[in-house]
Amino acid sequence: MNERFFSLPAEKHQAILNAGYRVFSQNSYKNSPMSEIADAAGISKPLLFHYFYNKKELYMFLWDKCAQTTIEYLTKYNCYGQRNLFDSMERGMRAKMEIIRLYPDMASFTIKAFYEKDPEISAAVQESYHKYFHLKADRTLLNMDPEQFIPGLDLTMMYREMYWASEGFLWELVQRGSVDMQQMEKGFTELMNFWKSIYLRKE
Repeated sequence: MNERFFSLPAEKHQAILNAGYRVFSQNSYKNSPMSEIADAAGISKPLLFHYFYNKKELYMFLWDKCAQTTIEYLTKYNCYGQRNLFDSMERGMRAKMEIIRLYPDMASFTIKAFYEKDPEISAAVQESYHKYFHLKADRTLLNMDPEQFIPGLDLTMMYREMYWASEGFLWELVQRGSVDMQQMEKGFTELMNFWKSIYLRKE
């Protein structure tokens, strides 16, 4: 990657990222031309190749940016510092809504990338996914107070189940087109209330 990309004005930087997220989320990796991304970003194709050596480099940069941005905003909202899991999840929901406002197609891209089968990038995506997932899970579980849950509960499995369900819910929203923020908030709130009724220790 050309370091000049990072010296671009914030607006141009964000325009290129959003163009990449939009095009890659609407097509397979193979059928996402760099020319279309350049057009969506308002720059020339040669200039895009000046910033990124090839399509794979751009794709993996966008993927890593998803993880880094998520961790950045979860940290900003102090999600990792909460002893109460559901307080952490509610903060995480607000963090993700702010991310979607900045990068409307990032969520769609993330899900599309996770299921991408192209051998050129699928292995790298999966390796990166597992690294970031375990980092996020470890940081969350580290501060979690086990006394808030029913006795004998496998906390790691519970967290994984919640994570998978959340991703599935987001996938369903993405398939309908642009993510409706109010619907997203309502749906996650309903999920959390359901989990509370199952997993929390009864007073």
